[in-house]
Amino acid sequence: MITLRVNGQVQAYDGDPSLPLLWYLRDELGLTGSKFGCGEGLCGACTVHLAGNAVRSCAVSMADAAGHEVVTIEGLDPRGDHPVQRAWRAVNVPQCGFCQAGQIMQAAALLAKTPNPTEQQITEAMDGNICRCGCYQRIQTAVRAAATGV
Repeated sequence: MITLRVNGQVQAYDGDPSLPLLWYLRDELGLTGSKFGCGEGLCGACTVHLAGNAVRSCAVSMADAAGHEVVTIEGLDPRGDHPVQRAWRAVNVPQCGFCQAGQIMQAAALLAKTPNPTEQQITEAMDGNICRCGCYQRIQTAVRAAATGV
């Protein structure tokens, strides 16, 4: 039996320990904010926080998640008022929106560890998150806004 805490709630899983965390979150718990993009951990659409670190949930097994705290976009702030979420709305970041949960989770992890990042730190942290619409300038602006509280 695998236990973990998802968005503050203890969860138990008694299935295949190699199941990707993404599928457990989406199919078992109904938390569909994290998206399946590439299945290889390369695009960032499935980004969640695991023990406070941004990870690609498609590349993390349930066995690797066992005993840890997982935070999804749904648990970042239940009302959608995390500073990064507010900045995303203020800057009007999304175009299609598919990658945005992963982008927000990546940015939130960066700001939790580096509250006042440089442009270079933002670029490096967000580098593994692909936006097929090309909203990178708005993403950078929103991360800066969230960091400065603007």
